[in-house]
Amino acid sequence: MKKITDERLIVRNLQNIRIAFIVQTIGIFGILGYEFFQDGMEGMTKNPLWLVFMLTAIIYNYLNMSVSVENEKKQKRPVKSLTISLAVVTIVATVFAVLTSITPDFKWSDGLLMGGVIFISGIIPVLYVYRLRIKQQKDLEEKE
Repeated sequence: MKKITDERLIVRNLQNIRIAFIVQTIGIFGILGYEFFQDGMEGMTKNPLWLVFMLTAIIYNYLNMSVSVENEKKQKRPVKSLTISLAVVTIVATVFAVLTSITPDFKWSDGLLMGGVIFISGIIPVLYVYRLRIKQQKDLEEKE
């Protein structure tokens, strides 16, 4: 198979992929919606399509992060942005940990677990964006 070099064909191919992705996502939503109305939230999350949907959403959002960083109009300072993001993630995780631990039928260990999961889930994208911004800053310095 030959590599496509015509830009019009490349754009058309990307549009076709986007349309296929949209149709696939609508199909997955339909199946998961049916499962939700038949068996509730538990039945829906037990379906293997739920895992496929969540994995696709996570990967799609990480890919969009790199595009967003490259498309920033004003160059942001990576260290300042990282510091602010870490503070916000820490505060949110702490609030969730405290609220979970004071909820009836939950222990402080449940609160720590919930806060830890939220912290780790929040810190990964923050560090990824920081790495992207550092890389973009180095690339801009090399061009000058």
